[in-house]
Amino acid sequence: MFMILPAAILLGFALRGAACAGDHLHARDTYAHEHLGKREYPQVPITPPYRPLVWGDFNVIHTTDTHGWLLGHQKLTFPEPDYSGDLGDFSSFVTHMKEIAIEKDVDLLLVDSGDVHDGTGLSDGYPPGGVDAHESNKFLERLPYDVMTIGNHELYIYADTYDMYTNFVPYLDGRYLSSNVNITIFNSDGEPESVPVGNRYTKFTTRKGRRITSLGVLYDFTGNDVNTTVQTVADVVEEQWFAEAIAEEPDVFVLIGHMPVSYDNWPTVFDAVRAVHPLTPILIFGGHSHIRDCQQYDGRSMALESGRYMETIGWMSADLEAAQGNANNISFTRRYLDQNRVTYEYHTQMSNQTFDTAYGRSITDGLQELAVNFDLSYLYGTAPQDYTINQCVLRIYRISHQLNCVLGTHILPSGSLLSLFIADAVPYALSINNTRDSIPAIFITNSGSQRFNVFQGPFTKNDQLTASPFTDSFLYIPNITFSIANQVLPALNNAGASEKRKRDEIEKELWGRGIVDTRYRSWLEEMDRRAGMGRREATAGNLTLGYVTVDSCPGAGDDTLHMALPYYSVPDFIGSNPPNVTDDTHIDLVFVDFIEAQLLGILNGLQNAENYTTADVSLYSPTLSNAALGLYAQAEWN
Repeated sequence: MFMILPAAILLGFALRGAACAGDHLHARDTYAHEHLGKREYPQVPITPPYRPLVWGDFNVIHTTDTHGWLLGHQKLTFPEPDYSGDLGDFSSFVTHMKEIAIEKDVDLLLVDSGDVHDGTGLSDGYPPGGVDAHESNKFLERLPYDVMTIGNHELYIYADTYDMYTNFVPYLDGRYLSSNVNITIFNSDGEPESVPVGNRYTKFTTRKGRRITSLGVLYDFTGNDVNTTVQTVADVVEEQWFAEAIAEEPDVFVLIGHMPVSYDNWPTVFDAVRAVHPLTPILIFGGHSHIRDCQQYDGRSMALESGRYMETIGWMSADLEAAQGNANNISFTRRYLDQNRVTYEYHTQMSNQTFDTAYGRSITDGLQELAVNFDLSYLYGTAPQDYTINQCVLRIYRISHQLNCVLGTHILPSGSLLSLFIADAVPYALSINNTRDSIPAIFITNSGSQRFNVFQGPFTKNDQLTASPFTDSFLYIPNITFSIANQVLPALNNAGASEKRKRDEIEKELWGRGIVDTRYRSWLEEMDRRAGMGRREATAGNLTLGYVTVDSCPGAGDDTLHMALPYYSVPDFIGSNPPNVTDDTHIDLVFVDFIEAQLLGILNGLQNAENYTTADVSLYSPTLSNAALGLYAQAEWN
């Protein structure tokens, strides 16, 4: 159930990104002006980095979990402008950094840790008959990646995996890695055969002559489609090919994988390599949990994870020459770069007039043309305010010289996207041409169904696909008494202590199927807790909102200083407002197919009159979850 906190009781003003801009304009107003000459660009000042990058003799630029965000973040509410660069800008940045590396006579690699599908209209807005990310991936192909690996979002739909295998992987010329992921295809004899999507490993030599061995590992993902296979990490390190791949000592292992560097199975891979090569430098580049993170498993290794959604560009440097012929710790640095032109120009010492390369501009132009071809600017309506998932950006008010965030135990404020989606958009969208509309119902989905915020202003096809990209179907079970149906949502969210074991099992299953929201939100919540109200009050006038990272590696990782995003917690599962009926009224229990197994288990645990199975479940509406916000906006925001 959602309770909406009325805005009328809140005092002061909402802390918008522009409100913090005054102290920055004198230093960076040229950036805001010059961007207008390049293309339509956020007309707000962007804070630059506060220190140069530290170069070593071996350096790596890292991306992960880009999820189709190849035109960057184009909204004006902070922190969106911090991530407003696009893939063309990034391409120009990489070109300039490669030139700097040559001038310094050092190595520089470019690597990616997977998840290029499911996220924006560029990947998901294809016309009927198309394949997710087929067109957007053509622009990733144009980047000079040294190694890339597969993510779980490449595996939800076989057609996507097959498209990667057939059309994308060949461009990497043996350096697209899938150490533990196979696809079943028909071989030359017409027989089904399970083969790696990419290479299991690769070996190559850098410009400076360093010998590299790379693996590409996916975490223990269980949500893959039929005719794809994911081997567990524990099993893959026992394979004969794995032993053969790491037998010869390289100058450095560069291990990439769609797997978090904390609280997952990277130590399993690391230990297997370290058992054979006790002193060889090991650089690890992870992903999947969408956070900025760093670990050092020993003094001669570093593991980096570089965020999500083209918000963060990772940087790692190492002094490998000083580590040759000894057992000394290696000197590493890492940095999390905000993905925008100001960052890029700062670190390449370019101006807005000299930064763009022709190649980079052609990528930007091509992406914008793709957006036009996909009709991503199609307008559904105009959002009256920002609707956020966890960022109570609109819920911050200055009262008695303190910043306060309106919170509650699963009581979401009026600016909650989750509340808007399940309490308003879903009931309206599913009522269209539905003969069951007159029957009272409760609607339930997982909060992870909403992937990104909706911002005030035009709500377009791209915004719809960005906020709600998943094509889940809505199912229902009829004739559930309201008294039982109304207990399902609290039980899913572990309302009672007795449900803890079942809740842990659900969390483990959701993680295996690719849901990262719990871990990402825990990271945001801890960031908010560390910041505290006192620190926000002290810094509110000087810093814009953004990530404030604390990880397990020495020194400060963030490239640009920010004030931490205020955070409110949300449940893992969300439900509509319950109908006003008596306890014994029979209603429809409606839910997305993604949570069918969990919901049936909970429902059977709440009563013993029926043992509900999939045979009792039917399709409630042909309308898919990713269409709900657009249908609602057309009706209510015009």
